[in-house]
Amino acid sequence: MSIQAALVVGCGYLGLRVARRWRATGREVYAVTRRPERAAELVAEGLRPVVADVTVAPSLADLPPAETVLYAVGRDRQTRASAQAVYVEGLLAVLDRLAAHHPPPRRVLLVSSTGVYGDAAGMWVNESSPCLAQGEAARALLAAEAALQAHRLGRQAIVLRLAGLYGPGRLPKLADLLVGNPLPVDPEAVLNLIHVEDAARAVLAAEAHGQAPGVYNIADGHPVVRRQFYQYLAELLGCPAPMFAPAPAEGAGRVAAPHPREESAAAPPAAGRDRSGTKRVDNRRMLHELGVRLAYPTWRQGLASIAAELRAGGQAPG
Repeated sequence: MSIQAALVVGCGYLGLRVARRWRATGREVYAVTRRPERAAELVAEGLRPVVADVTVAPSLADLPPAETVLYAVGRDRQTRASAQAVYVEGLLAVLDRLAAHHPPPRRVLLVSSTGVYGDAAGMWVNESSPCLAQGEAARALLAAEAALQAHRLGRQAIVLRLAGLYGPGRLPKLADLLVGNPLPVDPEAVLNLIHVEDAARAVLAAEAHGQAPGVYNIADGHPVVRRQFYQYLAELLGCPAPMFAPAPAEGAGRVAAPHPREESAAAPPAAGRDRSGTKRVDNRRMLHELGVRLAYPTWRQGLASIAAELRAGGQAPG
C-alpha cells in the first residue's frame, strides 16, 4: 500500500471535489463513508471506499495508511450524534488509529469554520483574532481544533477555517427566490463566502505549501450583505427581486443563507442556523502563504457561473 495515498474522511460536497483532484494527479485516494450504499458511487469516481463511522471507533480499524489525511466530516442531523461526538471525539478516534501506522501521516488537514470567531461586531477577523464561538457546532469545532493541536499528530496539522461554501447545487433558498416567495432570513446579515471549487484548491495548496502547525482562513475576502447577494442572483436569473420575511426565532428552525460551513459548522452540508455573528473574514494569509489563485475571486463571479449553468439546464428563466 503506497504511502503516497490520500485519505478523505467525509467525502461530501467539498471532500469529493478534493478527492477528485488528488485522484487526477495519479494518487491512490481512500474515501471514508458511513453509508455502505455509497461505496459503489465512490468506486465509480476511481476512489477506494472505506465504510466506517467516526462515532464508532471499532469501525475505524481498517483505515489505511496515508501520506495526507483530510478530515471534512459533516454532522448529519438525521442521526443523534452530537457535534462533540462528530467533530471532536470522531476526529480523535481517527487520529489515534492513523498514528498507529508506520510511518504516520505527514499532513493532517482539518476543515473547520470561520464560525469559530463568533460575533466581531462587523469588524475584520484574521487567524490571530479571538475566537468567541457561539452555538454547539461552532464550539465543538473550536474544541476539535484544540484537540488536533494537542494530539501527537498536531505538529503535522493544518486547520482550514472555511467561510460559507456555495457552488452548483448549493444555493440555499433558490427555489423560493425563483417563485417569488419571501426568504425567511436576515437581509442585513454579512456573508463571508468561498466557492466550493476554490475551497478545494485551497485544500491542495495547504497540503503543498501550508506551514504546520497552522491555521488559515479560506474565504474570498469580499464579504457581502445578504440582501445584495440575493438581489444580484435574482438579476442574473431574471426572476423577481427578493422579498424577505422575518426569520423564525432561534431554535425554531431558522434557515441561514448560503453559507453552510460557517453558519451550521457542518462540513459542508446544507445551510444551518445563523449563529456565526457579524464579521468580515480576512483571507490574506491564504493568498500569500498558500499562493491560492481564486477562480471566483468574489461572489459575483461565482454566482454568474452558477446562474449560467442553471439557465443552460433549463432550471431558471432567462
